[in-house]
Amino acid sequence: MKCSTINFTTLQSLPAHFRSLLRSCARNSSLSTGKKLHAVILTSGLASSSPNTFLLNALHHLYASCGVASSARHLFYQIPRSHKDVTDWTTLLSCLAQHRTKPSEGFCFFKEMRKEGVILDDVAMISVFVLCTRVEDLGMGRQAQGCLVKMGLGSGVKVCNAVMNMYVKCGLVEEVRRVFCEMNERNVVSWSTLLEGVVKWEGVENGRMVFDEMPERNGVGWTIMIAGYVGNGFSRKGFLLLDEMVSRFRLGLNFVTLSSILSACAQSGDVLMGRWVHVYALKGMGREMHIMVGTALLDMYAKCGLIDMAFKVFKYLPKRNVVAWNAMLGGLAMHGRGKFVLDIFPKMIEEAKPDDLTFMAVLSACSHSGLVDQGYHYFHSLESEYGTTPKIEHYACMVDLLGRAGHLEEAVMLIKKMPMYPNEVVLGSLLGSCNAHGKLQLRERILQELIEMDQNNTEYHVLLSNMYALEGNQDKANSLRQILKSRGIRKVPGVSSIYVGGNIHQFSAGDKSHPLTKEIYHALNNMIQRLRLAGYEPNTTTQVFPGSDGREDSSEEMEEKEQALFLHSEKLAVCFGLLSTKPGAPLYIFKNLRICQDCHAAIKIVSKIYNREIVIRDRNRFHCFKHGSCSCSDYW
Repeated sequence: MKCSTINFTTLQSLPAHFRSLLRSCARNSSLSTGKKLHAVILTSGLASSSPNTFLLNALHHLYASCGVASSARHLFYQIPRSHKDVTDWTTLLSCLAQHRTKPSEGFCFFKEMRKEGVILDDVAMISVFVLCTRVEDLGMGRQAQGCLVKMGLGSGVKVCNAVMNMYVKCGLVEEVRRVFCEMNERNVVSWSTLLEGVVKWEGVENGRMVFDEMPERNGVGWTIMIAGYVGNGFSRKGFLLLDEMVSRFRLGLNFVTLSSILSACAQSGDVLMGRWVHVYALKGMGREMHIMVGTALLDMYAKCGLIDMAFKVFKYLPKRNVVAWNAMLGGLAMHGRGKFVLDIFPKMIEEAKPDDLTFMAVLSACSHSGLVDQGYHYFHSLESEYGTTPKIEHYACMVDLLGRAGHLEEAVMLIKKMPMYPNEVVLGSLLGSCNAHGKLQLRERILQELIEMDQNNTEYHVLLSNMYALEGNQDKANSLRQILKSRGIRKVPGVSSIYVGGNIHQFSAGDKSHPLTKEIYHALNNMIQRLRLAGYEPNTTTQVFPGSDGREDSSEEMEEKEQALFLHSEKLAVCFGLLSTKPGAPLYIFKNLRICQDCHAAIKIVSKIYNREIVIRDRNRFHCFKHGSCSCSDYW
């Protein structure tokens, strides 16, 4: 009798013990332990014995807290309606908002909550704004904000911070300021969110004013301001602020701060700051470098032109995940190391499961290195061998690969067979190939399609206008330029940047704003003379001036075109680099547009006659000029 009483009491207390254990697993994100408990609950039949045990609710919270949205959703719908409360609904909504699920699932669930009459709290509304932020859905965000005001929840600090963050991501900094000013109470997150928006959309000068007004600064605020300076080329200001943060305020740099600064270095090409961060990370972490910092570090070196250093960092990472591998493969692809990418890809499969970005890097590597057969192999093996459904980005890589190799008919056929409509990236890839291989009729048709897709893109208008001018169809060329002028749209100017002495120096075509303009132009004239003696002939075939009718140029017109080529931003940046660095020192230049054919040919010769390694990162890839040749092997 006594024994059976003990057993009955024990059985009664079991669900409570399991609930307590599951809650502990949820708090600590201990998914593996939670799954074992789930297995015991299923085999013992505890969950199905009575809903009053609320074990299903506890299991639902476990999987939601650990980000396993599919399991959390499945368990949620197993819970009887009478045993669901607001927390259960909100927990699943938060899971759908914060983890890698389709945003539409989260929005649909939110609509279901409203339909079921669930009382919405600020936690639920924050999740909605997180969803809007992920997809930059401003319309849905405004509706949610209206709903927030109607329910009287619009004054909470956390929910206002979520609204501000949404507006930051959507680029509406005035709305960010408005919400900030209307807040009755603000915390450090509120100030940091405002700072992020101002730095991103109004610039570092306005951002610094906000930074100086902040009553309290945490690591996030310092990171935003420092990364803003570095990312926009103000290295000295970034260094001074970093020194103030570390030395005066005794704030340490955690892995998030280090990764953010390295990302800013990668964006601006500031390898000096990147190396400082590298040393700091080694001192603080040693060889056991955090995977996030290590990945950002190798990405920085790759994007600053030091691909061998990037691979050295990668090689010594104590642990490599798919993100680190993708960064390394993508960097190698940008540098034209396609064969090496294919050599190390089998090693990756041993360490990490390839994803969509992996195969974009592999196909891009094949494209930049002319590996057509290998590219075909991986593209056709995506689904059958690796379980990856080809996306439009993979098709764009294949179109680029085929087009570069001159297989334009195959590229066109691939586009026609695509299961989705081609976007700008796909058609833009084919356009570049048409230019390289002289397919004028196809190029005209693609340009017209691209203009219809994006009527504000100046590049497409200018390309089509130049094409008409070179063909002698001046009326059509002038008509296109007039359309641009009437809309107030201006061509994006080419800008080349170079770091010297810790400062960034930027040049545009014909630029005379630099303090050393006189010396730069003297060096330019000397360089052109030496280039001509070495066999350089200016490539004026693609140089078009307004009013040109496409007929053979007079000697004066030819001279004018040549002078325009000599003043391209890349050549000015190279001349400044030759003046401002020691003989034999490598030059690293970053251009916002694609390098032109004339500059590419000229800089190859410059690298030989001046005995310099010159690395140029343009919009598409890296070009490493050395001893008169380029790493792209003229395949670009």
